[in-house]
Amino acid sequence: MTPALRSTNLALIAIVAEGFLSRLSFALISFALPLYAYHLGMKLSEIGILSSINLIVALPLKPAMGVVADRFGLKRSFAAATSLRSVVSFAFGFVSAPWQLLAVRSVYGVSQSLRDPALNALLAEHGGQKRIAAAFGWYSTAKSVGGSLGSAVAGILLGLTASNYPLVFGVAFVLSILPVFIVGCFVQEATASREPAALEPSADDGRSRGGPTTGTALVSYIALGTLISGSAQMLRGLLPILATQYAGLSEAETGVIYTASTLAVLFAGPLFGWLSDDVSQKLVLMVRGIANTLSSILFMVFPTLAGIALGKAVDDVGKSAFKPAWGALMADVSNLDRKRRGRTIGFMSMGEDAGEIGGPIVAGFIWSIWGVPVVLAVRIVLALLTEIYATVLIRSMTRARLQGRHDASAQPGAPARPRLLPDMRR
Repeated sequence: MTPALRSTNLALIAIVAEGFLSRLSFALISFALPLYAYHLGMKLSEIGILSSINLIVALPLKPAMGVVADRFGLKRSFAAATSLRSVVSFAFGFVSAPWQLLAVRSVYGVSQSLRDPALNALLAEHGGQKRIAAAFGWYSTAKSVGGSLGSAVAGILLGLTASNYPLVFGVAFVLSILPVFIVGCFVQEATASREPAALEPSADDGRSRGGPTTGTALVSYIALGTLISGSAQMLRGLLPILATQYAGLSEAETGVIYTASTLAVLFAGPLFGWLSDDVSQKLVLMVRGIANTLSSILFMVFPTLAGIALGKAVDDVGKSAFKPAWGALMADVSNLDRKRRGRTIGFMSMGEDAGEIGGPIVAGFIWSIWGVPVVLAVRIVLALLTEIYATVLIRSMTRARLQGRHDASAQPGAPARPRLLPDMRR
């Protein structure tokens, strides 16, 4: 193993470890926060806003933070964001009013806007051309496992301490210090690409040959990310309330549900990463919509410990499928201009954030007016519509790309059109 490859592998391991520990820490907060907000008297619609306000803050900042990451370095930006997240964990231990929850959650959005472009760019750099989806798959698995364990610990702590929320926030802060150390010591930027770029910008933007422009492809897939993320994240922040108030489970039982789902996602991320790299990205993306539909049906028809646990496991498996394929798409498009990789990824991740913002807010309002069954029914409909849009989009992009290649081959000496997006027909 060459020194460069050894350094790359060490950096990937460190990034995956950071993902596990950071999510382990913040999962305690994510589990306890909606329950604490409900305890403080916030309405369900307000809790939906609380769950999304960090993304509302992060959404407009991400393109600018992507420029910051490109300008000052991916590692520096990643380390600064991780440190700010630790400060946020510390601050949650001192909040005692709804407006304070909103304020601290907003600061978390600032850290997220800086962290995501730098993190995704580092994964794209160290993953190389042959294992990009696998790198995102391992990172997604680490986050999912950390999130499930953190939520389980939070549920158990709340059950044992008669809902001592400051204690849970304090434990989260202690755990958040470790990722700061790991990033500072072991994460390195790739000084040079180990493989030739798969994508090179062409002087011809493709309009003369009927192919989609870079901007057109980017906007289309941002919209796809918004739809997938929106339907998937409708219950984000509301699932603990659904389990305790709708299904009648205790906080400890709800925590156990998160532990059970860990087993389902432990191998799902790497498996879907391999499938995305070597078999079919289209197939992997479709799993997300199927998981949304099945989990919603389980939540609606079987509001019991077993039903909620199985639904949560199915939902988490779907998330494990989406992240590797979506990460590979972001890396592929950002390769068009590697000097601006952070900014491009910042724009693309806005699509995810837009869905995550709108999903819980819409769910909170629907829940307040019509109840849980209508929320789950709407989620099923959105998942089905998203699958239809994804199928139409992929087919249209594939036809345009093939037409562009055919026209280019018919013109001797004409520059080859860049492959804007991975071939998803496999």
